[in-house]
Amino acid sequence: MSINIHPIATDRDQLSQYVQFPIDLYRDNDCYVPPLVSDQIATLTPEANPAFDFCEAQSFMAFDNGEPVGTITAIINRAANEKTGLRQVRFGFMDFIDNSEVVDGLIDAVAAWGRQRGMTEMVGPVGFTDLDPEGMLIEGFGEMGTMATIYNYPYYVNHMERLGFEKDADWVEFRIKIPDAIPEKHLRIGEIIQKKYGLRVKKYTSRSKIKNEYGRAIFELVNEAYAGLYGFVPLTDRQIDHYISVYIGVLRLEDVTLIVDKDDRLIAMGIAMPSLSQALRKSRGRLWPFGWYHLLKAIKGHTDVVDLLLIAVKPEYQSKGVNALIFNDLITQFNADGYKYAESNVELEDNDNVQKQWEYFDYRQHRRRRAWKKAL
Repeated sequence: MSINIHPIATDRDQLSQYVQFPIDLYRDNDCYVPPLVSDQIATLTPEANPAFDFCEAQSFMAFDNGEPVGTITAIINRAANEKTGLRQVRFGFMDFIDNSEVVDGLIDAVAAWGRQRGMTEMVGPVGFTDLDPEGMLIEGFGEMGTMATIYNYPYYVNHMERLGFEKDADWVEFRIKIPDAIPEKHLRIGEIIQKKYGLRVKKYTSRSKIKNEYGRAIFELVNEAYAGLYGFVPLTDRQIDHYISVYIGVLRLEDVTLIVDKDDRLIAMGIAMPSLSQALRKSRGRLWPFGWYHLLKAIKGHTDVVDLLLIAVKPEYQSKGVNALIFNDLITQFNADGYKYAESNVELEDNDNVQKQWEYFDYRQHRRRRAWKKAL
């Protein structure tokens, strides 16, 4: 093989080829869920992604005699490094054929780029922020992924170990069977918590109204609730504005549960969305010419799987049973929607408080993923 590693410019043509590579790599894999191509390109474009306000990045692509054989993006998140005191270069958006020369070339490109900027350690796969997909799949290769997670072949793990990378953090994921009725103990806990703290469930049918009344509060709550999690740095005002614009407009408001106190202050939320996994597979990540039809059909609820996108509770209310109040409302709605299963998406393996919320349900852990680290 004659492997060449090229830096990728952030123009649409080069990024389109970059984003298309993994879609082609996993063409015959039944578990891979492609990203929405337009979203992925926007994430990698400085003008479209406000994370570039505090991040620097460079994507690289490996070619064998002109044919693409691998991708990787080097990222320095200055806000994260300032928070931790570390000098880390992140790597993400990494895919490659099963070839040592390709993998070594990609990793070496990130390492050299990071060293030139004073970094002393590399870690990944992680993205620009905690809201990007993160963690290499190390268990559950036979399970279909979600739109919010990474899928990779088992041989990826072998290459990381061969190169001397070590575990930095693990996440686990659960598939939860949605009960036909709210579990009795769950119902009692919710009623007690609601009465004790003067809480109530708030629902919306108007996108403009939820944006105006709680759009910023939703993401400010994320900043509070996720502050101590691995790799998390607070969302900036520009990021919050961006996420309000991008995400609230596509949510099914029936599957959004807000918990407020007597002063209408947001203290907890559960945001779910019909699984888009099958729709993204059918559309191969593209809206046109017919991808929009599959995605629209899924968003309207024509699926029996729901993704739990965000569950967040103010720190002062955590471990007090507020999650029961969230799920008491969501379970009722999930049954009305015809969902049979929920995907938890990623949870840090040592986050016992989060994982305790599944103890009243029929569930199984079906995937595990890892962030790796290595000194430069």
